[in-house]
Amino acid sequence: MSVAIATEEFTTRPISPLLELGAYEALWKQKGASFKSIADLFRKKIGAIPSDFVTEGEAQKHAQLTLKLLAKAGIEKFGIRVHGAGEYPERLRDAWHPIEMLYYQGWWDLVNHPRLVAIVGTRNPSDEGIRRARKLVNLLVKDQFGIVSGLAKGIDTIAHTTAIGAKGITIAVIGTPINTTYPPENVELQKKIAEEFLLISQIPVFRYSQQTYKGNRLFFPERNITMSALTEATIIVEAGETSGTLTQARAALAQKRKLFILDSCFKNPALTWPKRFQEQGAIRVSEYEDIKAHLGTPSKD
Repeated sequence: MSVAIATEEFTTRPISPLLELGAYEALWKQKGASFKSIADLFRKKIGAIPSDFVTEGEAQKHAQLTLKLLAKAGIEKFGIRVHGAGEYPERLRDAWHPIEMLYYQGWWDLVNHPRLVAIVGTRNPSDEGIRRARKLVNLLVKDQFGIVSGLAKGIDTIAHTTAIGAKGITIAVIGTPINTTYPPENVELQKKIAEEFLLISQIPVFRYSQQTYKGNRLFFPERNITMSALTEATIIVEAGETSGTLTQARAALAQKRKLFILDSCFKNPALTWPKRFQEQGAIRVSEYEDIKAHLGTPSKD
């Protein structure tokens, strides 16, 4: 088995990447483990890393279990980022339950892109919603914004593929481990992003493999919170009353990120959420120029 964990020189506390990977996975095996319970654990011990909470034997055991699952899926190279031990984006600490370790594939430096914007929305967009999403992404890429989305069916997929087609950059924050693709039809898109751009996951590989879809589907809205924290703004193209996109809307406002809602959402009489979020600070936009007015245009130097 040949699985390489990408490593760089850690700028703070030196760690063993393999040990921290195993410790993170072991924490998720504990009864009742959730993003909240794990975040609460770290809040009680400031400066801790995953291996501070499990034995070395447990960490090594779960590291090997995880590597086997990744190798089985053909994952031969990936990296991890641990809070407090290297290039971990501090803006992610704005999340309700900050993630202590992230898996990634691709070009980690893309998280340092000066202007990252999340484009999100329904898995079943209208024809007009598709048109709006494509136009919006093309304009954002032209103005040198980086496009972040969740690789889901619908608006997410359109955001990624349009950004790639426009020769921009894109980052996918997925709701599955890096060895899983959802929806299955995005397997080639996920592979392309992992190889040429950046794929990020906070989902524990081993725990995911032990659960049914019913348990694993709860991971999807959690990644929206991380996606919001990673970016300076979220733009909602289309979303229903019970859409997981609304989790990201709530997170963006709580994290003091800009939240843009397209005017077409307000004009849909079946929706109550646009007005509710506007009252909480979301920005109603009719044209791309409205977004630029709030974000500004990155320097072209």
